Amino acid sequence: MPHIDPERLALFALGEPGATPEESGHLADCAVCVDELAALRHAAVAGRASFDVGELESPPEAVWERIAAELSLGSTAAKTDVAEAAPAAAAAPTAETAVRPKRTALRIWALAASFVLLAGIGLGVWAITQRVSLTEVAEATLAAFPEHPDAEGTAIVEERSDGSLELRLRLSADAAPDTVREVWLITADASALVSLGLIDGREQTFAIPADVDLRDYVLVDVSQEPVDGNPDHSGDSIVRGELSFL
Repeated sequence: MPHIDPERLALFALGEPGATPEESGHLADCAVCVDELAALRHAAVAGRASFDVGELESPPEAVWERIAAELSLGSTAAKTDVAEAAPAAAAAPTAETAVRPKRTALRIWALAASFVLLAGIGLGVWAITQRVSLTEVAEATLAAFPEHPDAEGTAIVEERSDGSLELRLRLSADAAPDTVREVWLITADASALVSLGLIDGREQTFAIPADVDLRDYVLVDVSQEPVDGNPDHSGDSIVRGELSFL
């Protein structure tokens, strides 16, 4: 039989079943088709590797139509290719050898580009969905302590769709040499506190432990800590503010 159509090989590379006995037998003997299938599978694996971000929204129908058009899957372009190739093959049987590598390369690149396009759209939809699924529940303006007069910041508490909370903090003060900046939640009477972690840069988001009740831990504090291995609050607060609930 002649070489397997590239569209069929692209479907096999994507894991679609349905190879006919003739196609299976041809793949067992034809090094050209085997190499083309291997290249298409490599492109497919590379594309799928971009989807390691959890569940993504399905792309719109127009995207699938564009991919189908790129690969000439079920389109008039595929029929035109076959119609134009038939007389050429009859007139010059060896022409297929010269044309096929170029067509194969183009289809491999189209397949890889399609996966990259889907990955980009999926990641964008995922990022937007993540932001939309957050509900702001509290906020605080962080005022500077006398030792850090130029510092200022804000804190926003947001609730995810699963009920978990996170604190998004912005801070204008950089860390002094040989120090780090630590973010704390403190009770109104300062009788208890919990560390959320170190802030690196000027904006960061922290997960709030499930057992921390913000109705008790209403103060957001950022402290300047020496790098001495002591987990306790240094007593050197940069900014602090009280959460107001929305």
